[in-house]
Amino acid sequence: MPNILWVDDEIDMLKGHLLFLEGKGYAVSTCNNGSDALDMVQETGFDAVFLDENMPGLSGLETLEKIKAMQPELPVVMVTKSEEERIMEMAIGSKIADYLIKPVNPMQILLALKKILDGKELVTQANVRGYQQEFGKMTMEMQQLDSWTEWSDFYKKLLSWEMKLDESPEEGLKSVLATQKKEANELFGRFISGEYEHWFSSDEDRPMLSHELVNRVVAPQLRDGNKVFFVVMDNLRLDQWLAIKPALAPYFQTKKEGIYNSILPSATQYARNALFAGKMPLQIKKQSPQYWVEEQDEGSKNQFEGELLRDQLSQLGLGSKKMEYHKVVNLRGANKLLDNIHQQKHNDLVALVYNFVDTLSHAKTDTEVIRELASDDAAYRRITKTWFEGSPLLKMLQWAGEQGYTVIITTDHGTINVQRPAKVVGTKELTTNLRYKNGNGMSYPSKHSLVIKNPESVGLPKQHIADEYIFALSDYFYVYPNRFNHFAQYYRNTYQHGGVSLEELIIPYAIHVPK
Repeated sequence: MPNILWVDDEIDMLKGHLLFLEGKGYAVSTCNNGSDALDMVQETGFDAVFLDENMPGLSGLETLEKIKAMQPELPVVMVTKSEEERIMEMAIGSKIADYLIKPVNPMQILLALKKILDGKELVTQANVRGYQQEFGKMTMEMQQLDSWTEWSDFYKKLLSWEMKLDESPEEGLKSVLATQKKEANELFGRFISGEYEHWFSSDEDRPMLSHELVNRVVAPQLRDGNKVFFVVMDNLRLDQWLAIKPALAPYFQTKKEGIYNSILPSATQYARNALFAGKMPLQIKKQSPQYWVEEQDEGSKNQFEGELLRDQLSQLGLGSKKMEYHKVVNLRGANKLLDNIHQQKHNDLVALVYNFVDTLSHAKTDTEVIRELASDDAAYRRITKTWFEGSPLLKMLQWAGEQGYTVIITTDHGTINVQRPAKVVGTKELTTNLRYKNGNGMSYPSKHSLVIKNPESVGLPKQHIADEYIFALSDYFYVYPNRFNHFAQYYRNTYQHGGVSLEELIIPYAIHVPK
C-alpha cells in the first residue's frame, strides 16, 4: 500500500480528500507544519508528499528544500493558493513532482499520485497492450512491402515499439518482437537483392544514396547563405539517433529530419568516401585515383575525406565557401578540438567525422566488459545516449548553435548484431570484413547472400576481371572453414557492418537550427 504524507496547516479541512485516497488504497499520514513534516520524513519511508506552500513557521518552499536535502528522490507535490510565477519557478527549481493550485478536487490528487507512483507501470502496460494489438497487423503488413519508402516507414514503426518496450519486464513479448524484427530483416534482404542493381539504372522509386547526401542536404543550406556545422557520426544506427536526439532539444529545433540508404558495402571505406566525394567508389577510383586506397593496401582507407569534400563543393559551385574538415578518433582529440573550437567561427562549413560509436562497436568484439555493457540493442542504445549527454561532441554542437550555425547530423552506415555464421571459402586475398567479401573464386552460401557478379553495375571497383562482391543478409556473418566453430563463437553477438540489413542501410540525417 503506497504511503503518503500530507502537510497543510488546515489539514482538518481536507478530511474528504483523505478519506477518498484511503478508499483508493493509499495510506495517508498528516501533519500541520513543516517542522513535524521533516521529522516524519526522516522517520518514515513515504512514497510521496503533498506539501502546502503557505504555512506559518517553516514555509512550504523552505520545507521542500529541507526534504530534498534529506531525500532527493522523494516525490513532492506542491499545493498552493498562489498563482504567482515566482513561487512556481522556485518550486519547480527544487524539482517538485507536480504543482497544484487550490482549491483541488480529489480526482486531481489521485491523478497526481498515479503519475508519480504508477505512471511508468501504466505506460508500460499501455505499450504492451498496444504492441499485442499491432503484432498481427505488422506481420501481415511486412509481407506486402514493395518499395523502399514502405520499408523505411515499417522499420521506424518496429523501432518505435522496440524502444517503447525497452523498460517493460515482459521478456516474452520482447522476444516476440525480436523474432518479428528478424523476419523483417529476412524480407528486407530479399527486397534489396531484387532492387539494388535497378537503383543504378533508374531514379524511379529509389531512395537517396550515400553519394547524394551532401548535394541534397548540405549544399542547399550553404546556397541559402547559412553557416553549416556538418557532423558525420560513424556507424550510428537510426535507433541510436532516436535515443540521443532529445539531448539536442534544449538548444535546437528540428528544421528537417529524414532517412536515406547507405550504399553497399555499408562500410566506412565505401559509404563514407562516397558521401564526401559525391561519387560512387568506382568513380572515385577512376576520376580521383590519388584518393582511392584498395582493400588489400596498407593504411587508412579514409584518409582523403577532406580533399574529396572540397572537390565536391567545387563541382557544386560552392568552392568559394570557407571550409575546414576534422576527424575525431579518441577523447584526447575531441577535447583538443573543443578547446580550440572558437577558431572555427569564421568558416562557412565545418565538417566533422566523430568516431565514438564505431569505436564502441569494435570494443564489443574485443573487450569482455563492453560485451556485457552492450549485451543487446537496448543496452547499446543506452550506452550511446549516456555517452552523448556528457560528450565533448554535444558541447561542440552547443557552441555551433550559439554561433548561429545550422547543424546537420548524419552517419555513413549503421551496424547489426550478428548471430548466424555462414561458411565462405576463398583465396587469402579476400577482404577480411565479416559482412561482405570481394574477390574471385569464392564459394559461399548464396541463400544468405546478395551476390553482385558485375560490381561496376552498382558503382563498385574491382581489381581483377572475375571479381565479384557478396553481402551477408539479415544477421549472418562470414567465417572461413579454418577454425570455423572458434570464430563463429567469437564473433556471434558482436556488432558488424558492411552487409544488408535494416540496421545497416536505413540511416538518419537531421537539420537543426538554434533556438
